Amino acid sequence: MSNPAEQFRRSLVIAKKNIKIYYLKGPVIIFGLVFPLFLALAYIIGRNIPLEEVLPGLIGMTTFFTATSVGPSIVPWETRSKTLERLLCCPIALWTIIFGDMVSSFLFGLVISVIPLLYVLTLNIELLNFIVLLFSLIIANFCFSALSVLLSAYPPTDIPATSQMLSSLVKFPLVFISGVFISVEQLPEWGRIIASFSPLTYFTDLTRQLILEKGYYPLALDLVMIVIFAVIFSLAAIKLHEKTLTKRLS
Repeated sequence: MSNPAEQFRRSLVIAKKNIKIYYLKGPVIIFGLVFPLFLALAYIIGRNIPLEEVLPGLIGMTTFFTATSVGPSIVPWETRSKTLERLLCCPIALWTIIFGDMVSSFLFGLVISVIPLLYVLTLNIELLNFIVLLFSLIIANFCFSALSVLLSAYPPTDIPATSQMLSSLVKFPLVFISGVFISVEQLPEWGRIIASFSPLTYFTDLTRQLILEKGYYPLALDLVMIVIFAVIFSLAAIKLHEKTLTKRLS
């Protein structure tokens, strides 16, 4: 097997292939772009909410949905089209394939989630630290991308709709308990406990601090927790796909 640098280069090739094939798929457009837009409109319309109050949740929700829209479908699509078998016949490690899937999800999420961030700048909203917000946006996109690939590991099906449905059962509850619509400090005690297990909670809390100067957790803790979740999801995705790989090829 070639060295890690060569494997990383091959991950980028896989990511490029994913971008060309999967970005215009129906589930990606619906779950990555259309759904978060209408969910945000449903929250805003008819309510007298200052725009600054909405932006942290909008950035968090856009980042979360776009970064997780591609990952759950890639492996099932690869399994159905038999391209997964061809990839495994090449001199390439399994982690290289999984990392390539993460990178493609990451790039899609980053490109789209930068849009509301640029919108913040056009409104001349004063940010505490734009560099920190941009850095956290990058880390959060990778974290959510790793989660999306993890969600595609089980069940080992070749039906993309099944993976999307099961991932939605995880993603939608996270949106409603992660401070997107209601800040963490306004949640009951049991809600705050549950919210602490969601990576989206820490990213939304971080954006709320940098835009509104209101936050529940320390800024450093938000950043550290996003990194920790990213590492956990990445390692778990690789390990679970290793276990389900034989079932996909049988």
